[in-house]
Amino acid sequence: MRQLKLILRESVPSLGEAGDLVSVKPGYARNYLIPQGKALFATAANVHELEHHKRVVAEKVAKELEGLQAVKARIESLSIEVKARVGEEGRLFGSVTAMQIGELLAEHGVEVDRRRIELSEPIKQAGPHSVGVKLHRDLVAQLELQVVPEE
Repeated sequence: MRQLKLILRESVPSLGEAGDLVSVKPGYARNYLIPQGKALFATAANVHELEHHKRVVAEKVAKELEGLQAVKARIESLSIEVKARVGEEGRLFGSVTAMQIGELLAEHGVEVDRRRIELSEPIKQAGPHSVGVKLHRDLVAQLELQVVPEE
């Protein structure tokens, strides 16, 4: 049976991811993939355009990662101290939130969206803590945070 070559415009389960070059039966292409806008024919022009688009995106991501490496080094060189009300046995009244950590980073000249600060559980204990800051899908900086009692 003859197969058609298509370029996927979006991810299709059990077929491939967006940007993949796939071979499918003509009926599947004609009746589902193309009318739904999930794929387009793999003509020479479309394949060339796809390759160019992948190169442009790869270059953009590489530049972005290069800039974020400097931000990561800056974050990891910081040691931030948070003052909080502490009760018996070093337990905090409340907790240290991602928003507070984001504000403290901003005071030190590093602007980070609070949603990128990864707290596995709320910080409710005085002492040292390591907090992950997700700068990119592949890049996580570790921030050293010291929670100290208020006077």
